Parts: sequence; C-alpha cells; structure tokens
Amino acid sequence: MALAASSGESWFGRWLGINVLWEIAVGVAGGWLIGKLFGWLTFRVPAETKLAKTGDGLIAIAATFFSYGVIEIFNCYGFLAVFITALTLRASHRDHDFHVQMHDLTEQFERLAMMILLLLFGGALVSGLLNALRPMDAVLVLILLLIVRPLTGLIALTGFSAAKVEKLTIAFFGIRGVGSFYYLAYGLNHMDVADPERLWAIVGLGALVSILVHGLTVTPAMRWLDHRQGRDPDAIGQSQ
Repeated sequence: MALAASSGESWFGRWLGINVLWEIAVGVAGGWLIGKLFGWLTFRVPAETKLAKTGDGLIAIAATFFSYGVIEIFNCYGFLAVFITALTLRASHRDHDFHVQMHDLTEQFERLAMMILLLLFGGALVSGLLNALRPMDAVLVLILLLIVRPLTGLIALTGFSAAKVEKLTIAFFGIRGVGSFYYLAYGLNHMDVADPERLWAIVGLGALVSILVHGLTVTPAMRWLDHRQGRDPDAIGQSQ
C-alpha cells in the first residue's frame, strides 16, 4: 500500500480486488482443498493405504509445506492457506488418535526450528544487527511491545468469552515477533528504503526484548493465572 500510494497512481481498486479479495479467496479455497486432500489420504482411503496407518506424524509437516508452496506459486497468501489446511485436516476425522501423533511431532519440529532460528538470531546480534539503533528506536520498541500490542490484542479479543485477566494475559504475550523479519524482508525487496539497516535493527531489538521479557515472565504468569482460576499448574506435569 505504501509503495503504491507513493507512486501517485490509482491503487485502491487493484489493492482491494487483487491483494485483498482475490489472494484471500485463493488462500482459503486452496487451503481447504489441500486439507480435504490430505484428510482423504490420511483417513478415508482403503485401510491398507491410508496414511494414518503409517503412524508417521510428518504428514502434518508435509501438508504444511505443500499447502504453503502451492498457494505461493499463485502469489497468494500461503500462511492463510496453511491455517485453513490445518483446520480442514483436523475436521476430516476429529476424534482420530493420529491427530495426537501429528501434533506431538509438529511441536517437536517447531521447537527444533525455533532453536535454529535463535542460534542464527544470536549470530546476527553479535555481528552488529543492532548497530544502527538510535535511542528513540528503543523507546519505540518498548511502546510497541508494552502498550500498542497489548491494546490491539484486547481489541481483537472483543466478544471473546473469557475473564478479563485472561484476556489481558493473552493480549500481553500474544504472538512472538519473529515473523516481522519475513515481512520486513518482503517489503525491502519490493520498495526502496532510505535506511534499511535501521529497520533491521528495530525489528531485531523488538524480537530480542520479546524473547527476554515474554520468555522470562510467561511461566510465572501462567502459574499465577492457574492459581487465580483454581487450577493446579502442576497437574499436567504430574499426570505425565
């Protein structure tokens, strides 16, 4: 939007028609079709060939990459397609035990990927990622993380049936900002920016502060919330 507006050309119609309606529609429809396909292959084909019989949780990873890749070929929203694929695959046989296996392996894969990303992020930090920062940039990051993001999170949770303290907790922790690197890289590849190093530094500081603040506070905050709502925070660990 910023690139189109700066060019002085009429952009709203194309943005609304292509970037919003068309790309969202393809992401949703494509994700649904791919989810249906993997649901059929996993649970519905003849018993000897259905993928659930293999017990291989990597099917969930395969569905993720396949859905993202196919939809991105059409220059549409791969992330949205992956989300719809997951919902559709789950709905194809909601009570099947194989969902637990897929979830467990996917969670392990996610932790491994996050560990690798954190190692790369640490390497970027010691290589000077934050060198272009200015004092006001640090203030901006704190405002975004501690004020703007929680407030927008609360707005997004309007109508969600939960206790106020639970909404505040969800809004404060939210989703980690690692995806910001992807969107910044995408933006920089599509438009010229006067000081890209500074933008990388701001995003890097945001991720670092989020990792430290949210990473250090999430466990005590969740335990406090469990106690407040009458749940035993150690019940899950004891049952395992």
